[in-house]
Amino acid sequence: MRIGELSRRTGVSERLLRYYEQQGLLQPERLPSGYRAYRASDVAVVRRIRSLLAAGLSTATISQVLPCLRDDGEHLVPTCPDLLGELRAERERMTTAIEELELSRSLLDRVITAGQSAMS
Repeated sequence: MRIGELSRRTGVSERLLRYYEQQGLLQPERLPSGYRAYRASDVAVVRRIRSLLAAGLSTATISQVLPCLRDDGEHLVPTCPDLLGELRAERERMTTAIEELELSRSLLDRVITAGQSAMS
């Protein structure tokens, strides 16, 4: 299938599909005309990519973990032994970032409160 059809079937823009290819997440066949030819299975691959992006993973991380995931219909399931450790490390990185953002928000709240008191 061509890129427009994959875009229609997944709801992902052609530009993003090209970006996924540049990042090594999709590997369409190239026809002699230069057009990309995608497999029917690429629809599921794009959906996995979108799920992983929604979970907060970067495309660089996704390119590493994508080959080690299968879709059981309800969930993405790790299939490589080291993947759980990598995902736990990524989750810990996210937790640290969230904690830092919460601290920043708290500090900003104090500035706002002090400003409101000063303006009264």
